[in-house]
Amino acid sequence: MGGFEGHLYPGLSLFFYGLYHARLVSRALICSQPAQYPPRPPWSKGRWAKLRQVHYVGLLKILSTFVLVAQELHNISGPFVLIRKTYHARDFLYCKQWQHLTIYMTFVLSGCVDAVSQNLLPRRSAALEQAAQALGLALILPLMLSHLQGSEGVDLQSHLLFIQALFPLVLVAVAELWAPDAWQLWVMKAFLYMLTGSWLIQIGFMLYRPISGHKWMDDDKNNIMFVTTFFCWHVVVLAFLMAWIHGVSFLWYRYMC
Repeated sequence: MGGFEGHLYPGLSLFFYGLYHARLVSRALICSQPAQYPPRPPWSKGRWAKLRQVHYVGLLKILSTFVLVAQELHNISGPFVLIRKTYHARDFLYCKQWQHLTIYMTFVLSGCVDAVSQNLLPRRSAALEQAAQALGLALILPLMLSHLQGSEGVDLQSHLLFIQALFPLVLVAVAELWAPDAWQLWVMKAFLYMLTGSWLIQIGFMLYRPISGHKWMDDDKNNIMFVTTFFCWHVVVLAFLMAWIHGVSFLWYRYMC
């Protein structure tokens, strides 16, 4: 997640995943259906029967992760190794890049679970997918805390706010394992996924592509204060977006449920 593209692509992935869950939640609340069990095509026989049962969201997670890994490796100059083998200088190399790849591997794990769990009963399949999500998010949190080493000013404040959004997302994902039918958790999960995604995109613009064309100054307290203000704006705008999605879904599903 280094550079502008390293923040943009993961942010878009998280944001659209949150939109997907927001649609599921709206459908569930309007049609009185379980949000975690989206409709599946009926079981059928034939050569392509198994393919029809694949969870395409899981495949999209895997494919998008491959794009993120390719982008990360493309930005590395020189051999991508873990430890420098020079005598008296055997320290670790590319620490942040290895952290990024570890985060991406959690996406692959979640995507693989989503893709293969469709052969199980709906409730068991959803429980397995939720467990994979919770495990992946629980691994991302300490990596992001370690990622703050050497950061300061706008960079530090923006990533602290990202962790502030990520931490309740981890709590919601873990709580969902024990209360899978709580609609409040469904709503919070969709909202927090969109918040982490949109804020990650915002970090990319603030640090690497500022709209003003001028770099944010770390020694300017006004800049650091506006980082927090922008984060609050994201919260408010996404709350309105959740309400808009629910309103449009109500008009759509009221005649289809």
